[in-house]
Order: sequence, then C-alpha cells, then structure tokens
Amino acid sequence: MKKEVNLENKFLLTFDEASKYFGIGENKLRNMASYEDNPDWILYNGCRRLIKRVRLEEILMESETI
Repeated sequence: MKKEVNLENKFLLTFDEASKYFGIGENKLRNMASYEDNPDWILYNGCRRLIKRVRLEEILMESETI
C-alpha cells in the first residue's frame, strides 16, 4: 500500500506536483527553472529536477510577476 503525503507537507515537489500546488503551469515552472544558471530552488537527484517547495514559495511571495 502506497502512503499518500499531502503536497503542503512535502519538502521536494516534482514539476507536476508544484504546478498543482502553486497554480502555475508546468511549462511556466520549467521555463522559470531554465532562466537562471543553477537556481537555488531546484535540487538535482541525478538528472531529475525537483523543486524546493518552501524556497519557491519565498520567491513567489516577493515577486510581482512571473
């Protein structure tokens, strides 16, 4: 049996999960991750990119547009 964890309790999110959590399109999140060299809100697990939920929340709270 697979245990479900609420998105607000997860430290790392996939782009699909982050899209649902933040209400931002998955392509927009991927584009945001590509704008910067080595953004501090992305963590690499091998070649898989994961989003640090709390750090991206902080960035979005400070932003006026995305």
